[in-house]
Amino acid sequence: MQSLQDIDWSCWQGQDIATLTFIVQHGHILLMRKKRGLGAGKINGPGGRLEPGETPLECAIREVQEELCIKPVNPQFCGESLFQFADGYSIHVHTFLASEFTGTPQETDEAIPLWFALDQIPYSEMWADDILWIPEMLKGNHFRGRYLFDDDRMVDHHLDIL
Repeated sequence: MQSLQDIDWSCWQGQDIATLTFIVQHGHILLMRKKRGLGAGKINGPGGRLEPGETPLECAIREVQEELCIKPVNPQFCGESLFQFADGYSIHVHTFLASEFTGTPQETDEAIPLWFALDQIPYSEMWADDILWIPEMLKGNHFRGRYLFDDDRMVDHHLDIL
């Protein structure tokens, strides 16, 4: 697989379905440094794979609680990303945004919480696709992205703003 055109997107399905959730408050965004799993060492929003019978919204709330010990209030769906990896793995990620939460962000065995000013998001320490769609999400736009990765290197992408 060298490009997105090598993939039949009409019948593509992610092996895993997952979520990402971002909290934005007072000109800052809550991110985390991931300690383990896919993307370990990178900075990202909290998230993870759906459990059986769980909706993406339920997963989004649960994952933030597990990873950062807070509960997002009324997270809103803002986009989706379809990731195909050269090794065959694929994941469909539903992204949510919230402006409020209950609790205090805490480090867990999965993540270290980090607040950043919206104009100082550390894209160089994040997945390569984040710089494409996070600014759109922060503008209030909905998006749908397709990405081809070889390990953690983005090979090709296409982003639609909806």
